[in-house]
Amino acid sequence: MSDSASVASSGEAHAHEGKFHVFVQLAMILAIITGLELLVIYMPLANWLIITLLMAMSAVKFVAVIWIFMHLKWDKRFLTVLFVIGTIVGGGTLWALLLLHGAHASTPVGPAYEELG
Repeated sequence: MSDSASVASSGEAHAHEGKFHVFVQLAMILAIITGLELLVIYMPLANWLIITLLMAMSAVKFVAVIWIFMHLKWDKRFLTVLFVIGTIVGGGTLWALLLLHGAHASTPVGPAYEELG
């Protein structure tokens, strides 16, 4: 009984040891991407290009962190599908709130605010 328990625990230890290197490599990749983001901010580029590059790099970092650090790579597909559905619902809610409460929604309207002319 103890032999099977020790084999199982050594197998788990070996699996976690292999994941440690993946975590360290991902942390290094995330640090490099963060450095690239800082470089992009200070480069003399058009604003739309800077925003696009930052959003793309941010999306790559988000997916990498979710996939590796939250263990979705090693979890069942059903849990990954649930997470993706939740992310889509949350993103849709954020988008709707931004549209509802954007800058144009706070512009005053009415006869008191119309231009005299």
